[in-house]
Amino acid sequence: MAQVFLGVGSNIEREHYIGAGLDALQHLFGEFSHSSVYDSAAIGFDGQPFLNLVVGVETHLEIGELARQLRQVEFEHGRLENASRFSSRRLDIDVLTYDDRVGEEAGITLPRAEILQNAFVLQPLAELAPAHLHPVVGQSYGELWRGFDKSKQQLQRIEFCWRGRQLSGGCDVA
Repeated sequence: MAQVFLGVGSNIEREHYIGAGLDALQHLFGEFSHSSVYDSAAIGFDGQPFLNLVVGVETHLEIGELARQLRQVEFEHGRLENASRFSSRRLDIDVLTYDDRVGEEAGITLPRAEILQNAFVLQPLAELAPAHLHPVVGQSYGELWRGFDKSKQQLQRIEFCWRGRQLSGGCDVA
């Protein structure tokens, strides 16, 4: 089984599509680990703020089949086939790491460069797997987050509940 970290985000009907994405991931992988959910500004384009989190799964799927299935989940939730990288989206699921593989496999660059570039990826990854080492730079995600210039990108942890499960903040399950 491969250990995989996925970045999950949405900036259109954010709460709905994050929940729908988590439902789909649970259907594909069963139980998974997750970070808190963070609110962040759109980067690279003018758009509504995103909700982002990182999910950890274990899978027997090879990287190409994993990417195909994740893309299908995005399409089932309204992603346009010709959508620009820097555009609004209902659901975005990116493979951040696949075990400790490095390089390009099945059109996926591993590890994803945004881990080192964007707070909305690194902070939730550091929260979820602080001692896990980045396979290229050899530092833990916790160390990388501590050294990240946090003045560049502001994140806010938000209260978020999914199926009565606390992902961030408190859950009112009454």
